[in-house]
Amino acid sequence: MTTNRTDGSLYTSIVHKIATIEFGHPASNSFPSVLLDRLTKELQKLSENENVSIIILKSEGEKAFCAGASFDELIAIDNLEDGKKFFSGFANVINAMRTCSKLIIGSIQGKTVGGGVGLAAACDYVLATEAASIKLSELTIGIGPFVIAPAVERKIGVAGLAELSLDATAWKNAYWAKEKGLFASVFETQEALKKETQNLADKLASYNPDALAELKKTLWKGTENWNSLLIERAEVSGKLVLSEFTKKALSKFKK
Repeated sequence: MTTNRTDGSLYTSIVHKIATIEFGHPASNSFPSVLLDRLTKELQKLSENENVSIIILKSEGEKAFCAGASFDELIAIDNLEDGKKFFSGFANVINAMRTCSKLIIGSIQGKTVGGGVGLAAACDYVLATEAASIKLSELTIGIGPFVIAPAVERKIGVAGLAELSLDATAWKNAYWAKEKGLFASVFETQEALKKETQNLADKLASYNPDALAELKKTLWKGTENWNSLLIERAEVSGKLVLSEFTKKALSKFKK
C-alpha cells in the first residue's frame, strides 16, 4: 500500500483469485503522475500473478470515481518534455490495462471526468451507479481527450466520442453511458453495485483462467499499435497545453 496526501493511495487485496485495486486522492480521486505510475506497475505485476484470475478496479469513498489527472500538475507544465510526460501517465495506464492478461472489472460509484472516463473505457466490463455521470471537458481549456480517445471510441464509437467531447460542459448520465456501451449495468445504490461487482468477479474467477486470458486477447484485437499511438497523442496534448489559449484558460485557476 502507498499513501500520503500529495501522492494519493493505492491498495491491492487478493482473495480467492480476485485482485481488488483501490486508488484514492483527496482531490476527488484525481491522479498525480506518481499515482498513475504506481497503478501502471501494479497492473503489470498482477498480469504476471498466477494466483490472480480477475481484477476489480475501484476508487475510495462514496462520491467521485475519478476527476482525471492532477490539475495542479497540469497548471505547472511549462515545456514540451514535461507536457508529453504528464499526458503519458494515462497512456501508460491504459496500455497496462489493455495488455494485462487478466480481465478487469470497473466499479464506478460516482462522477467521472477526463482521464477517469478513459480509465473506465479501458476496463473490460464496467458496473456503475446512477450517480456515475461522465464528462470530457478538455476542449474548454484548449486541449482535447486525445490520449484516452482510442479507448473511449472503442467502447462508444466515433459518434459517442464526438458527442461527449464537443458537448464539453455537459454531464452525461449513467444511463447515457450504458446506452452507448461504456457501462454494462447501472444500479440504484452503491450497496447493489458492490454486491453485483463481487458476484460477477466470483463467477468469472470460477472459470478456466486460460479461457479468460484468451478472451482478453480477443477483446483487444486490433489495438496492437496503441503503445506508440497513445504516446503520440500525449505529445499532441503536450504541445496544446503550452498554447496561449490554454495558458490563458489555466491562469484563471492559478492561486
